[in-house]
Amino acid sequence: MSLWADKHRPKDLLKVDYHKEQAENLKKLTQQGDFPHLLVYGPVGAGKKTRVMCLLKELYGPGVERLRMEQMTFTTPSNKKVEIMTVNSNYHIEVNPADVGIYDRIVIMDLIKTVAQSQQLDVNTQREFKVIVLTDVDELSKDAQHALRRTMEKYIGNCRLILCANSTSRVTAAIRSRCLSIRVPAPTNEEIISILQSTCKKEGLNLPTELALKIAEKSDRNLRKALLICEACKVEQYPFNINQEIPLPDWHVFINDMAKEIVKEQSIQKIATVRTNLYELIIHGIPNQLIFKTLLDELLKNCDVELKSKVVEHAAFYEHRMQHGNKHIFHFEAFIARFMCLYKKFIEDVTSGF
Repeated sequence: MSLWADKHRPKDLLKVDYHKEQAENLKKLTQQGDFPHLLVYGPVGAGKKTRVMCLLKELYGPGVERLRMEQMTFTTPSNKKVEIMTVNSNYHIEVNPADVGIYDRIVIMDLIKTVAQSQQLDVNTQREFKVIVLTDVDELSKDAQHALRRTMEKYIGNCRLILCANSTSRVTAAIRSRCLSIRVPAPTNEEIISILQSTCKKEGLNLPTELALKIAEKSDRNLRKALLICEACKVEQYPFNINQEIPLPDWHVFINDMAKEIVKEQSIQKIATVRTNLYELIIHGIPNQLIFKTLLDELLKNCDVELKSKVVEHAAFYEHRMQHGNKHIFHFEAFIARFMCLYKKFIEDVTSGF
């Protein structure tokens, strides 16, 4: 069985539930004679992937919905084999080069070259190019982005790129200048409530507005997260109760417990324990930025105003360092050690003040 977030995902640009004017403009874009490289950006859960798939359907028809997963292998200059999973149709290929870490440049160069040199599409499609969808472009290394800029110029005759990113701040100006940028803002709470109630109606359920509002606020304007929470509420209790608790994801509960342990004890032994917990989160695919933000939010609940400003200042410093490094665990540990120092001094000052 499909999750509601996938089962009820719009498959046509004119059927999207919000940002309808933008959807109409995208439809007009597909009807033009030429089709540019695109940079689609916006926060997680805003609907970037949904709009990209609808756009591809407008370009090529329902054939893009017949997807298959394939594993591609690339060879580095040192003869190391790098494997990465791709999602393909006859008309496009989707891949996240950031999954291979420092070898993302090799994947980008070889992938675009392979697609561009492959056989052309059926003449019935009326399109002479294939589309490569690259996700998490803002997570790519600088070398990979420079390689992307060179290859997207060289093979523009045979393929088009659709780049997806959460933010353009870490995408080089050279790439941004060669793409048509499309911002997909996060839906408002009112739009999320409407979509939740519409989805529940399709499932034959009745969702009270009060509960829908609680779910929307808990989701941080992340539509996919809101739909997952709503489905979890239905599994936990139906008929819905406006006073029922909103279940948190397991990873969120795990981070909450970790934050409580950090506040409870500040020691080298505790840092070692936290390191093991962080590895658990990373291994299970929780994004590093999400771990950092959630952990920071939970730690700030135990700080006063003055301490909060210091913790946020150091969090910004280590989060910035993390974006430019390869071993994210080092920067997590450095931030946690810094927080422990600040918090322990804060507790000692409060205790000595009495």
